[in-house]
Amino acid sequence: MTKAGLYHHIQNKEQLLFAIMNYGMDLFEEQVLAKVRDIEDPVERLRSCMRRNIELVTRGVSKEVIIILHEHATLTGEAREYIDGRKKRYVRFIEDAFAEAVKAGRFRPMDPTIVAFSFLGMVLWVYKWFKPDGRMTEQQISDGMVDLFFVGLSPSGAAAAPAAPGLALVPPSNTKEEAS
Repeated sequence: MTKAGLYHHIQNKEQLLFAIMNYGMDLFEEQVLAKVRDIEDPVERLRSCMRRNIELVTRGVSKEVIIILHEHATLTGEAREYIDGRKKRYVRFIEDAFAEAVKAGRFRPMDPTIVAFSFLGMVLWVYKWFKPDGRMTEQQISDGMVDLFFVGLSPSGAAAAPAAPGLALVPPSNTKEEAS
């Protein structure tokens, strides 16, 4: 398609950006939310959500999601309100699942907004440092993040078992001499 042809269908750069962001939100909702929404257990719902988010941003198919992360303030007016509304629904989804897990005694009480934005900060920033040919696979990163996040939220904290075997890459030292 030529530049002239593009502007025949799209009136300006903001409309193009909105279309890209809207498509990115569609991808996210199809590949993440639609697949976890009906999971009964709130902890499993969040675990699956985290894994699917990581998968979405590491598989290279989600350039639109990356545009949402970096260009969110570029939109104005109704377009911005619409995209922000879609993003806020996802934050509420995480907050609600977390609140369910707290109510069931599965997580220790914390501010749901802190939990939701910490969750999103972890999973959505992976694309900045993940290298498909690097020393860690997507699965190892996913396992490590799930372990870090969910053990930290568990009522017993560090006493909880890791989410996946073999995540402790460096064994903790037992004495001061071993630590040096």
